[in-house]
Amino acid sequence: MTADWTEAPGTPAPALPTEPDFGTAVGEAVRVAARSPSSHNCQPWGVAWARGGEARAAAARAVAGAAPATAYAGGNGAAGGPGAPGADQYLVLALDRERRLRALPALHVEMLVSCGAYGQLLLRALGAQGWTVAGLRFAPGGLAEPSAAAWPWAAPGPADWPRTWAPLCAARLRHEAGGAVEDLRALRATAAARRTHRAPCRPRPVAPDVLDRLAAPTDTGLARDADVGVLHLTSDDDRAALAAFVARHAGRDFSHGPAWRETHSYLRFSAADAAARGDGFTLADLFGPLSRPHEWARRIALAPTTMRLLRHVGYPGLLARQLARIVRPTPALTVLSLTGTRPPTLADGVKGGARLADYWLGATAAGLVLHPISAVLQHDDLRHSLEDRFRIPGRAIFLSRLGHPGTEAAGVSGFPRSHRRPAHAPLRTI
Repeated sequence: MTADWTEAPGTPAPALPTEPDFGTAVGEAVRVAARSPSSHNCQPWGVAWARGGEARAAAARAVAGAAPATAYAGGNGAAGGPGAPGADQYLVLALDRERRLRALPALHVEMLVSCGAYGQLLLRALGAQGWTVAGLRFAPGGLAEPSAAAWPWAAPGPADWPRTWAPLCAARLRHEAGGAVEDLRALRATAAARRTHRAPCRPRPVAPDVLDRLAAPTDTGLARDADVGVLHLTSDDDRAALAAFVARHAGRDFSHGPAWRETHSYLRFSAADAAARGDGFTLADLFGPLSRPHEWARRIALAPTTMRLLRHVGYPGLLARQLARIVRPTPALTVLSLTGTRPPTLADGVKGGARLADYWLGATAAGLVLHPISAVLQHDDLRHSLEDRFRIPGRAIFLSRLGHPGTEAAGVSGFPRSHRRPAHAPLRTI
């Protein structure tokens, strides 16, 4: 099945049924959520619709047993099976361990954030169709711990549950006539317009009232009760200091052998290969259109062998300084951090991803673009230094450039949209 981003602009959206058909609603929702951001475009998420008797009962028990610190509940649910009129529905968001990044311990946090962003867009799209969250429970565990594969299933679990999936949270959804909380078409359009902008931004400052709106807490879906701080660095001194930090330290991302080999494994050398795989990124995604000689030069320059041979003569540092030159003139830099539980929990990481999804969509709707600078967050000593230097509250989980896209040649339209898996690929019925 193709996803929305393959449709021509202006293609009318299919009419929604008048009856609360959850199958149709979740089909619409996964098409919206398919555009969620993820590290290396690895798309490490999965979502299960619990329809079978045992799976449905287990998901219902999980939600009903929620603790106040990590969940909220809205009653015992409607009677009847999944097809009964007015019946509640259950979804389980999961981390697909076969698709996760694993070269560095900190990447586990990025995977939780990616899954949280996907889950938030999914629930927002369902909410736009009248399916609101009536109960929610997160899996137990710490932020940096491996996700428990057995929660909330009693062994051996549902026969159709993918064994590579680690559940992150279970949600009960209930249909409310006239209960749509936002416009589905507008949400779909904003999600489709969202992308990473790696080119320079215009020097025009971001209006303070826009920054204030982006920093305001959100209270929907997985982001409900999320303790996530938003810090904007806009002063000349802070932007210069962050650029200097990137120039000094971002080279570690290129010189770390396992991490760079994993990054390089997601590089696709043709649009056809990227489309067939449905993940990763092409050179055009990273650098915009390239001539054939420049493309081959980039291939050689980014190869792990090249990195290994040239790291002793400062090549990773050169790449870091090139990144810093793009960071320095950006009008605003954004940091999201977990400010609640100490130490942060798995639930905090997923909620952080949900808050990121809301932030990124809000920025997109305001005509702004983001470009994550994750290299200085993927090593704990660098992250701690960054948190201390810029007085970041809590644990930083996201750092990005924020601004207005540049000219048409170097701006959003100059970079192709990354290829994704079919929208229904992460969805399972159990």
